[in-house]
Amino acid sequence: MSDTGEVDIKRDRLVITASSLGTVFEWYDFFVYGTLAALIGKLFFPAGSDSAAFLKALAVFGVGFGVRPLGALLFGVLGDRLGRKYTFLVTITLMGVATAGIGFLPTYATIGVWAPILLVVLRALQGLALGGEYGGAAIYVAEHAPRNKRGFYTGFIQGSVVGGFILSLAVVLTTNAIVGKESDWAWRIPFLFSLLLLAVSLWIRMKLSESPVFQAMKEAGETAANPLKESFDSWAKVRRLLAAMIGIAAGLTVIWYTAQFQALYFLQNALRIDDTAAQIIVGAGAIASLFWFVFFGWLSDRVGRKKPIIIGYALTIVLLFPLFHAMANLANPALSDAMARSPVVVTGSDCAYNPFAQSGQTTECGKVLDILSKRGVAYTKKQGDPASAPVVTIGGTVVDATAPEALEAGLKQAGYNLDKVAPPAGKLFGLILCIIAIGGLSGMTYGPVASWLVELFPARTRYTSMSIPYHIGTGYFGGFLPFISQYIVARTGDPFAGLWYTVGVVAVALVVAALFLPETSGKELD
Repeated sequence: MSDTGEVDIKRDRLVITASSLGTVFEWYDFFVYGTLAALIGKLFFPAGSDSAAFLKALAVFGVGFGVRPLGALLFGVLGDRLGRKYTFLVTITLMGVATAGIGFLPTYATIGVWAPILLVVLRALQGLALGGEYGGAAIYVAEHAPRNKRGFYTGFIQGSVVGGFILSLAVVLTTNAIVGKESDWAWRIPFLFSLLLLAVSLWIRMKLSESPVFQAMKEAGETAANPLKESFDSWAKVRRLLAAMIGIAAGLTVIWYTAQFQALYFLQNALRIDDTAAQIIVGAGAIASLFWFVFFGWLSDRVGRKKPIIIGYALTIVLLFPLFHAMANLANPALSDAMARSPVVVTGSDCAYNPFAQSGQTTECGKVLDILSKRGVAYTKKQGDPASAPVVTIGGTVVDATAPEALEAGLKQAGYNLDKVAPPAGKLFGLILCIIAIGGLSGMTYGPVASWLVELFPARTRYTSMSIPYHIGTGYFGGFLPFISQYIVARTGDPFAGLWYTVGVVAVALVVAALFLPETSGKELD
């Protein structure tokens, strides 16, 4: 392959299409759980409140991410020793089988505690598979790409992650439209649909040949005997792994999950938008955002890998809160106005609140907060006099804190409509533009990443060295973002408070990427 970009067009189209579609399908398998998290919580984690069940479902969502580093270790070693192609054939098969398995699971009502246990096991298998998939697909495409188009080629792999999310929304919406949301079994269809996707993926990927870089390395007898050991055999390598984990993986992934799942849950829960409407809005924004991932991958071939990512981190810190506040004003202006005009303030001496409590809150103030949390009401807490009874004010008007009916009446009188609503038709375009803007921040920081990670590590250990920091960073910092952010919201009563987690992680990633990671654009792959 020449540096001028002379390539086998037919072959490269097949490489990009097969790798990207396979990655779309695998991310679909992983994300369909997140799309249905609220329903899964009710089916598998019966609890005292929907919010507690939802948080438990999100915790299991995070389990898949927690296991991803193990998949990175296992399949990274296999990819460096046996080859890129056959490794990601194994991972996609494991993912498809585990996803379909969730579709066959009995619920809590049928088998009790075994239902969530089996759900955790299958979710862990999904995470194990994904730990090997992404690195294999990104490396495979990058090792086929000409040097001056590596960012552009791998931008399609990055966009396929969004494609998986979009596909999960599309299948869920289509299923609901045909079968109906009220059906007891409709939720199973998106998971079982994975079997069809698996068959298509295997058929397409079987047409691929091995990566030319790996093939040349294998023929020369230069493959690593122990790629895991080689990845950690010097402080310089360890330092680069740590820098990639924090400066690249952690930063990009919290932005991506904020742009997709956090935005979805914000609309559904905090703003009380109808679930289907919220899914359509976020899906439409995500479709429009696909362009960003390929564009910024392409741009990184011209301006470097670091610049778009560093600028994207900085813009996220500045723009994230304003964009979510704009979403609130556009999606449900009546509720947003009520929260601004008549804020709910809870004053008490002991306002400890545990969203996971099974037998009720232990304090009178905690019981008040539980009522507000179950209704999705934003509130502010103030410390009261010792041993004093809790006091609730709505827009400065005191209401009876001990009577749920009085709270309900006070909220209604203040303009709080907590029923599920559709966004005003005239605000939809602006709302979708907000989603696209957040998607642009994600595209800036995600689009160039695959090529940057591939270029940071040598071919002998590339699969292992790239996968470990990526999946630890994305798994633990990003994978638990939905749970952490929603837990912060539940504990504070502030629907925007969870965004501080994103901003904090991105700020650290910005410093690490700027100071400790080199520019690699134009580097020849060994």
